[in-house]
Amino acid sequence: MSRPTTAIIGAGFAGYFAARELKGRMPQSDVVLVNPTDYFLYLPLLPEVAAGVLDPRRVTVSIPGTLPKVRLLLGSADSVSLEEQRLTYVDPEGERGELGFDRILLTTGSVNKLLPIPGVGKYAHGFRNIAEALYLRDHITRQIELADNTDDADERAARLTFVVVGAGYTGTEVTAQGVLMTRSLVHQHPRLSTTPVRWLLVDTASSVLSGLGDHLKHTADRTLRQRGVEIRTGTSVAEALGDRVRLSDDTMVPTRTLIWCVGVRPEPLIAGLGCSTTKGRIDVDHYLEVQGRSGVFACGDVAAVPDLTRPGEITPMTAQHAQRQGVRAGANIAASFGIGQRQPYEHHDLGFVVDLGGWTSAANPLHVPLSGLPAKAVTRGYHLIAMPGNRGRTAVSWLTEAAFGRQGVQLGLVRGHDVPLDTETPMGAMQPMG
Repeated sequence: MSRPTTAIIGAGFAGYFAARELKGRMPQSDVVLVNPTDYFLYLPLLPEVAAGVLDPRRVTVSIPGTLPKVRLLLGSADSVSLEEQRLTYVDPEGERGELGFDRILLTTGSVNKLLPIPGVGKYAHGFRNIAEALYLRDHITRQIELADNTDDADERAARLTFVVVGAGYTGTEVTAQGVLMTRSLVHQHPRLSTTPVRWLLVDTASSVLSGLGDHLKHTADRTLRQRGVEIRTGTSVAEALGDRVRLSDDTMVPTRTLIWCVGVRPEPLIAGLGCSTTKGRIDVDHYLEVQGRSGVFACGDVAAVPDLTRPGEITPMTAQHAQRQGVRAGANIAASFGIGQRQPYEHHDLGFVVDLGGWTSAANPLHVPLSGLPAKAVTRGYHLIAMPGNRGRTAVSWLTEAAFGRQGVQLGLVRGHDVPLDTETPMGAMQPMG
């Protein structure tokens, strides 16, 4: 008899941990992980890559190195036939291929959530993957250096102004890390010592970290304001131009940097599957099986998973849920082959951690409010535990940065046209950990 094959599309939190769980339970089966890169990206630490705190290799965990018994199929799935149990993919060099499967797990993640705002797709910088983080780091560094080049006061002020749209988890951390990064860079340029660096964080919500607990919101708000960040709630961008943005209150802000952290939406591949959806996410049952599709499973950002802890609602798009759903999906797929018993997904919120850069964080582990250095210790400890690899290297990088400071240089590895904001390539969403 042939070995059963399970195809897992996407190696984000859900897909990676599902593959690990399933292979552990069914070592004689073929588990094929379809992903455009050969690594699992630990997204919660991406702001530290953009801020020059961590090397990008620290947040990229090798799939062949940590899941050696799982087959990595390097490529992007572009179509799936559930009836024929077959998918097609395109590898990084443009070659097409097919893969048959007995079971399939959809964990394709999500893509940038764009709004119909003039100029945003052209001038804003996204923040979803390694390429965008590296480009943003280079861009910010370049603005500081070009500000030092010019004697035009208006141009200098514009280059030293940074606008972040979206005060959720991603935007808050990017802003907090960005302020410290630019502060460090400016110290290297004496000519800029009398010119203020301006950071604006705008969001249509009534507060930063809307939807999280009061402790997290208040700690983040206080920390950002103490660092000089201008927080504009109830406000968004109405128009983006090459050298300025117009806010929804008609304020014109001269700037060369617009960072887009508004949110995410499910990856468009699922639209052609013919499955019922809720808010663009595939409807699944409590066992993470797609409704009306035997042998088809989905979890993570792409799935509308019923939240048994909040009847009538679906689980939010967080790494905490995606990781645990992946483990449960792996076990339930094994159960569909007769290995063990399937169980419903149920997970209570364990709290969240928000890294605010420097020695400051906000956290509520098990709903115990922490801030400052204790929260920082919990935050970094949590990330080291949650990472499936690179723990020692990451810890050493943190110690090195604390002892010697961050390096402020441009690498020039990623060009602007290589990271368009309106791309629909599924690269994984920035997700809060808890």
